[in-house]
Amino acid sequence: MITTTVGGRIGVRPRAVLVGAVALLGMAALAVLTLGTGEFPIAPGDVLRTLVGQGTAAQAFIVNELRLPRVVTAILVGMALAAGGAVFQSLTRNPLGSPDVLGIANGASTAALAVVIAGGSSAQLSLAAVAGGVAAALLIQLIGGRRGLHGYRFILIGIGMAAVLQGISGWLLTKGVQMENARAMLWLTGSFDGRGWEDALPLLGVLAVAVPLLTLGCGPGLRMLEMGDDIATGLGIPVRRVRGTALLTGALVVACAAAAAGPVNFVALIAPNVTRRLTRAPGPNLLPSMAIGALLTVGADWLAMHSGYPLPVGVVTGALGGVYLVWLLTTERRAGRI
Repeated sequence: MITTTVGGRIGVRPRAVLVGAVALLGMAALAVLTLGTGEFPIAPGDVLRTLVGQGTAAQAFIVNELRLPRVVTAILVGMALAAGGAVFQSLTRNPLGSPDVLGIANGASTAALAVVIAGGSSAQLSLAAVAGGVAAALLIQLIGGRRGLHGYRFILIGIGMAAVLQGISGWLLTKGVQMENARAMLWLTGSFDGRGWEDALPLLGVLAVAVPLLTLGCGPGLRMLEMGDDIATGLGIPVRRVRGTALLTGALVVACAAAAAGPVNFVALIAPNVTRRLTRAPGPNLLPSMAIGALLTVGADWLAMHSGYPLPVGVVTGALGGVYLVWLLTTERRAGRI
């Protein structure tokens, strides 16, 4: 949508605006359907009237108090995961370089799981998830050394990190008692059930700071970095500063999304990939990616509620993401990139 050049000039890509607008309209339609879905169904027209303050007292309570926090959390989690995925895929110059594959989400999950097993509070769980995600990103960067974040070497380091963290998570589950393990397993599937404003508002605050920083501060640098460090340096990009800022900010928004809803897998992988194919534009395509990420999470949540059996949203995104990952690997292999 909005792009900034190295010289600070702001431009607009019409195709990206169209992709983002269509995704937002689809997300809004699904959000209205979700707000009207449940034990007390409400027609879409009544949902819209309630949102502008013209519904009955019962409709206002059901829509605004019970269902709206869940939908807003789903939208924000989708935006945060897509933003993180766009940043990491741009940094690694690889469509497989999402936080799911690189172990960033696993870092958040393992740290949060340790708190759950120890009987910690929800606030402690959130803080641990954020710290774990950021720590995993820094550790991968440290192991990667000075050769940068690009290439399959970095992807392999991330896959190794994810495998180690999954092993630690499995070991932690063997140490918990039955009730703690049940709480941990529920969190590890990724779910929007019972999410309230206390989950949505902190994530909104993080995105309000992170998105301008990534779009206006790091956007031009990330596009130049996709052409290689030498070219970016030659064009006057402060490579280490841009890379470090984007890495920490991307890890932070992914970890905060995990803290809000648990690990909702594959959204960070799918949204930037689909956006890049639709916009046909270089760079992270941050804002249209976030719109498609929100569409994916709200749509997956709606599917989870209409599956005939109450499913966590992470089960739906995991199933869809697995199919997409197989298709992506096949496509990349045919193109000779893996």
